[in-house]
Amino acid sequence: MLVAILGIVIGVVVGYYLPITYSPVYSTYMSVAILACLDSVFGGIKASLEGKFNTGIFISGFFGNAILAAILAYIGDRLGVPLYYAAIFAFGVRLFQNFAIIRRHFFSSKDVN
Repeated sequence: MLVAILGIVIGVVVGYYLPITYSPVYSTYMSVAILACLDSVFGGIKASLEGKFNTGIFISGFFGNAILAAILAYIGDRLGVPLYYAAIFAFGVRLFQNFAIIRRHFFSSKDVN
């Protein structure tokens, strides 16, 4: 778990200092993809705390969810329908659910000891 947190911190710091930009046209796709990746990270942390973490499932979910969300946003953009709302809703709900489970895990483990 410490390695995962260290990896997240290093990724945020490197991402902050690298001068990589993208066109504002792609902001919808990037935001949905980032939300999907965050959902996978919180899901991985939750699975690790429960002792059910599987690297293959994490990696495939991380990239698969991001790509699927971006494709959904693209198709919606081409059709003129904001389909990215579906991805925002699905990943947002799962993100908060995973965070709640992680939070409960830490508070319940403090009460037991």
